[in-house]
Amino acid sequence: MRLYPCGAAGTVTGSAHLVEHQGYRLLLDCGLYQGADEEKNTEPFPFAPREVDAVVLSHAHLDHVGRLPLLVRQGYAGRVYATPPTLRLVPLILEDALGVMTHEHERALRKGLEPPPLLWTEADLQEAVGRLEPLPYYTPRAFGPFTVTLRNAGHIAGSAFVEVVADGKRLVFSGDLGNRRKELLPDPDYPPRADLVLSEGTYGDRAHRPFQSTLEEFAEILTKTLAAGGKVLIPSFAMERAQELLFHIRELEQEGRIPEVPVFVDSPLTTRITEVYTALVDTFSPEVQALYRQGVDPFRPRQLEHVRSVEESKALNDLAGSAVIIAGSGMLSGGRILHHLRHHLPDPKSALVIVGYQPRGGLGARILERPAAVRIYGHEVPVRASVHTLGGFSGHAGQDELLDWLAEEPRVLLVHGELEKLHALGKRLHARGQAVRVAQYGVPVEV
Repeated sequence: MRLYPCGAAGTVTGSAHLVEHQGYRLLLDCGLYQGADEEKNTEPFPFAPREVDAVVLSHAHLDHVGRLPLLVRQGYAGRVYATPPTLRLVPLILEDALGVMTHEHERALRKGLEPPPLLWTEADLQEAVGRLEPLPYYTPRAFGPFTVTLRNAGHIAGSAFVEVVADGKRLVFSGDLGNRRKELLPDPDYPPRADLVLSEGTYGDRAHRPFQSTLEEFAEILTKTLAAGGKVLIPSFAMERAQELLFHIRELEQEGRIPEVPVFVDSPLTTRITEVYTALVDTFSPEVQALYRQGVDPFRPRQLEHVRSVEESKALNDLAGSAVIIAGSGMLSGGRILHHLRHHLPDPKSALVIVGYQPRGGLGARILERPAAVRIYGHEVPVRASVHTLGGFSGHAGQDELLDWLAEEPRVLLVHGELEKLHALGKRLHARGQAVRVAQYGVPVEV
């Protein structure tokens, strides 16, 4: 059994890994590159899509599923397998991605600029969605010479790590591992002992701070900014992170720790996913399931409003008084959050709260360097609002959790992280006597 890293090798996004044995080719994930790496989306796959036999997905985030329609467009003829919750979410993620691509393409044309390419079309999307098939947790399934089993990764609803067995050898692919300190989802399962573990290392250089400390700081930022009449802007991933923020804002309101103000979710995708969550109740932690049984919507602050139209979104920029605005995209690579930043970053009463990973070279990473101004949609925008980063909200395992998860594994190949973070994690693993390498794009590794 041979593994070829075909994405997220030395980068955080673009997850894709080809496993080959006895002429059978199994692709694990097929994600979109984001941030400074997004130009790689136009490069050819390092394999022939028509020669891939099956695709298995770890979870529904764009950087793990976003090139599926492109794979189909270029000749892939097989099926795509994932947990049932992931199958519910993938079409929403891909439809939103196509909408963002189309919007950016048309905007460039209107301004007489060279438009970014449309990677795939609505027809490609529908063809890819039509290939989706369920692979429930803990249900081994044969794919040629492989037996594949999905186990809970605790990252988002339906997320899985993947166990692949052939000829007595076992490969485990972590996908994205969840943060055990958080409340919404069950903790990740531990992996079986494997001949090789392909592990993410997004936060391989550090542990997350205690989650209670993150909540305390979040409450303090909200209280101070809202009392001053400012806006709290939160760029957020539409899936899991946005719902988690709503969950904790509702809790903080209920406990009387923050004032009740309008909370706007300015992301049609977040709204659609939150609606789907009611059908995925059994994927959440026992605490969240108990709230649903009591008739409490866990994701509904008292003054919550979902913003659907572009006109309603624009109206928020003229809104008087304090408010919380949660908008996509979480990596500041597009979406409605950019318009809100353009209008409110110059306001010293307002606050920008970063709650997710910001890829190197992206707008979020530049703002975190605290420049005097940043460029947004061709405008020089002063940065006068306070800027906060709350890494404790991350949906990824920190270094200590990764070390714990990998404790029994003799061989580890690291992906899905910036190189210095992968090397930091690798150094800790090596010190424990584990064989560890950082994956190189396209360079095969024997399982």
